[in-house]
Amino acid sequence: PVTATSHTASTKVGTSSATSILGWFAFGDASIDAAAKSGGITKIHHVDEESTAVLGIFAKYKVYVYGE
Repeated sequence: PVTATSHTASTKVGTSSATSILGWFAFGDASIDAAAKSGGITKIHHVDEESTAVLGIFAKYKVYVYGE
């Protein structure tokens, strides 16, 4: 995980993502706050991330928030 807190329950999952093309154009919101809101999470247990890049042409970053 990217970060963790002392909260013990993680019954919900929220995600957010951002996409970049050529490093010039970026779309989306890959913030922890956006992911928590998408999953209806008020108490964060932990955060994880996933990234994909293709030869510097295309990149995608996705954030997962677990909590209650």
